[in-house]
Amino acid sequence: MAFIITGLKQLLRPVKHTGLSFFYRGDKRYCPICEKTSRKFLPFGNPLRDDARCVHCNSLERHRMLWIFFKTRTNLFDTLQKKMLHVAPEPVFQKLLSGELGEGYLTADLYNPAAMVKMDITDIQYPDETFDVIYCSHVLEHVPDDKKAMREFYRVLKPDGWAILLVPILEGETHEDLSITDPAERLKVYGQEDHVRKYGADGVYLNRLQEAGFTVKITKPSDFLDNEQIERMGITAAAQDIYYCTKQ
Repeated sequence: MAFIITGLKQLLRPVKHTGLSFFYRGDKRYCPICEKTSRKFLPFGNPLRDDARCVHCNSLERHRMLWIFFKTRTNLFDTLQKKMLHVAPEPVFQKLLSGELGEGYLTADLYNPAAMVKMDITDIQYPDETFDVIYCSHVLEHVPDDKKAMREFYRVLKPDGWAILLVPILEGETHEDLSITDPAERLKVYGQEDHVRKYGADGVYLNRLQEAGFTVKITKPSDFLDNEQIERMGITAAAQDIYYCTKQ
């Protein structure tokens, strides 16, 4: 059975902002993705986070952080042609990445018909060393065999390529029990009905990436942004860290 779902991406579908842009008019907050300002960001999440979602483009904290990281700490937007795999693509990134990368940009999902290809990340139907870049955010916590998915990402990544593989890291120890299949019980145990595990702050996620073969560099927002930038772009602790993975 194939496993991969869009997860939180369904929560990021564009919403109508009739009147909101006027109500939130101001310049205290800045979104580097749509390059627009607002008085503050919209609330989002469960539990609800205040000042989290861009009024104009729906970006969240981690999206704004990643966009700056893509532009300043990677070769994603240099002049060389690249093949990029974007798993469970977020609408906030799709148009921009497609415009920048052209035919080299590939979106994939098992269930989302808007993705370019249907893909099970535990059985990727592409040859070894196909992609220069892989980006997969908040998906592996939905996948029962996350280790196999990580090995597949490693297999299809080029030797000099890189991947950003993100999951929500929560307090406490990692917990998973694949016998839990009832959505209500999963909500109780993992915090979301379609999660199959909770990655904790115990290093299990990092260890699994390394066991798959990756060299992993963990980058915090404060490593490449100053305090003023972090404040104005609303990059709170909810953005978490970036797991930058290579074969080197």
